[in-house]
Amino acid sequence: MTADTVGRFERALEGLEVGFERVPAADASERIETIVEEPAVGTPLPFEGVTLPESVTTAPTTADLETARTGVTPVGFAIAEYGTVAVESTVDGVEPISLYPERHIAVVAESDVVPDLTAGFERLEAGFEQGRDSVVFATGRSATADMGDLVHGVHGPGDVDVIVLEDR
Repeated sequence: MTADTVGRFERALEGLEVGFERVPAADASERIETIVEEPAVGTPLPFEGVTLPESVTTAPTTADLETARTGVTPVGFAIAEYGTVAVESTVDGVEPISLYPERHIAVVAESDVVPDLTAGFERLEAGFEQGRDSVVFATGRSATADMGDLVHGVHGPGDVDVIVLEDR
């Protein structure tokens, strides 16, 4: 991964109307807290020194998911070429946390931003070999033009923000 790969990822997200921030890991918890809209749900973040705000429910019920304004999740990796994040399935159900609330905050380590689809498939293969065999690819806000004009945010989050951790 090079600095240009993260720059390419950022440029791809701009075209998708997705928020992007590069944040030092030491400052990430504070930054997440400032952009979370309550009520919020999330899953614990696996990055050293990075935590969710206390106001974020980490064992959400169906009712919590239905009322949540924000969902905060880690992502396994991101694909710079397409502005895509890979939300890996977990036993505690990270996928609904990334899909149900109006806003999704995806957190990814800079070293987990890969340049292209080929590198993304290599990450998938490694995950499958380790038993992680389900992933949701999210490329910006949902969009559909089924019924005429292009409409964003029809299903899934209407707003997406990606936080890239500069170090970990």
